[in-house]
Amino acid sequence: MGGPTSIPVADVMTASREMLQKQLYAIFTRPANGIGPVLERMEEHLAFQVSLEKDGILYAAGPMWTDAEDAWEGEGLVVVRAGSREEAIKIAERDPMHKSGARAFTVRPWMINEGSVTLRLDCSSQTFTLI
Repeated sequence: MGGPTSIPVADVMTASREMLQKQLYAIFTRPANGIGPVLERMEEHLAFQVSLEKDGILYAAGPMWTDAEDAWEGEGLVVVRAGSREEAIKIAERDPMHKSGARAFTVRPWMINEGSVTLRLDCSSQTFTLI
């Protein structure tokens, strides 16, 4: 009736062998006890995120809105460069949000295959824009 619910990673790698295959890790973070404790730890959390960015670990991060796109309930997504899921978990555990119990998290391996990034660099003004 249903068929398989998953296939081996090796099969995906073979099927996408001509693509980027950039392995990253997505940390889905959510409030553990409402938004209050999240707001209390925000300054420390953002400083931690900036340190990850400066160390070349942080790929991307930011808040996740509600489905109606009109509110924030304290959820976020953090994408990191790591050698394994276990290493990504250790990175997430260092976040003040998680250390304090303000947020809980899950980590999922994520491989980039498709997409594009466009950067415009204006030399005369020494400015750039992500498009």
